Amino acid sequence: MTLSQIPSSGASAKRDLTDAEFAELDELLAATPKPLEALDAVMLDGFLCGVLVQPVLLDEAQWLPFVFDADGQPLPDTVDAAWLARTHSLIMQRHAALNRAMAQDGWFNPLILELDDEGATESDGAEAQEQNKSEDADAQAVSDLPPVSQALMPWVTGLLLATEQFTALSDMPDDAVHVALARLYRHLPAQNDEERKLVALLDQEHPLTTLDAAIEELVVTVADLWDLTRASRYKVETVQRDTPKQGRNDPCACGSGKKFKACHGAA
Repeated sequence: MTLSQIPSSGASAKRDLTDAEFAELDELLAATPKPLEALDAVMLDGFLCGVLVQPVLLDEAQWLPFVFDADGQPLPDTVDAAWLARTHSLIMQRHAALNRAMAQDGWFNPLILELDDEGATESDGAEAQEQNKSEDADAQAVSDLPPVSQALMPWVTGLLLATEQFTALSDMPDDAVHVALARLYRHLPAQNDEERKLVALLDQEHPLTTLDAAIEELVVTVADLWDLTRASRYKVETVQRDTPKQGRNDPCACGSGKKFKACHGAA
């Protein structure tokens, strides 16, 4: 079964996923056939928000493949139909709930997993430090992030995937859009000196000392992006006619001598 053959799942039900359904979705995504590398539930949440704040409406067929593989590789034809239908149903239910929350409330509850460091001993910390020393540069950069950013990084990574695959948002000339994106990307490892300076400036002007404050900032920023792109996303182009509209009582343009309504207008 391919993505285009997935039956209607009734995902328009006006409720969000329960905690049990989030856990189920995470397990279903983890069961995606190899070598595809699916998003986990937290990254999916950020990815869906990155899709929803685009200045253009994205069809499900455009973004759904990236949920099951970050490179957008297709699922095999032999994929289990029941697994795919259930996974698709939960994904679309969350997509609808996020869109509804932003449109109606200007707020949503992101799926963020708080880092659990309770019960860590001094020995545990020493072992973790030694492990970090053996990690590559990227992993070390992650470990150097502030604790709140480490907690938000998987979610923001999902949003980043959406903005990289669909560039209409980052291509917008609106400075407010780029400021909002910078407020989100501060939770990712800086890639160069310019990004490090920007993060330092944000940390100075808008310090985030607690996870609750960081989550609130994230939600407000995504809601701002949704508002900034709403006009473009739902813009309806007016069709301009080159010639006057054919009246039903006018002579038909085909030259039959009949009125339009009795000739080609009757079709």
